[in-house]
Amino acid sequence: MRHISLITTGGTIEKTYDERTGSLENRKTIVGRMLRRLRLEDTNISVVELMSKDSLLMDDTDRRRIVEAVHMLGGSADPATPTTGIVVLHGTDTLQNTGEAILAAIPEPRIPIVLTGALRPYEMARTDALQNLTESIFAAGVLAPGVYCVAHGRALPFPGVVKDRARSTFVRGRDGET
Repeated sequence: MRHISLITTGGTIEKTYDERTGSLENRKTIVGRMLRRLRLEDTNISVVELMSKDSLLMDDTDRRRIVEAVHMLGGSADPATPTTGIVVLHGTDTLQNTGEAILAAIPEPRIPIVLTGALRPYEMARTDALQNLTESIFAAGVLAPGVYCVAHGRALPFPGVVKDRARSTFVRGRDGET
């Protein structure tokens, strides 16, 4: 049995449409709705609702909270609970900053720590949200210990992951090599 801890922080992946204002906002986690659409054999998911923020609004204090949550869930030490992998749902705009912060704080994680997000909210047509969530849960159960960005069919190890806005995906390095 795989035991995946899923930390929600908000980001585009969890934005919902507010009919009153006509805006997309992070109000509360919707990961439960996404998880109910998946068939996950031999996988137990524990959800930690840490925050509900657009990643452009995150600061160093928010990143420290994420790192502390990863520590508590067993990313750096053997926890009381048998977590086999951690997934962090995060906004794509500053996902690379948080991935680098986790790696700096936990240079030798004992389990896979996977960050993912979406370029279009789960509620929108042609979203990548469910694909990226599914891939991340799977990756957290099979990758070697480390810190990764998982999206669009790839698992990229930190350091050096960046968002390539022209390609609308993540790549390794500033020059866009994969």
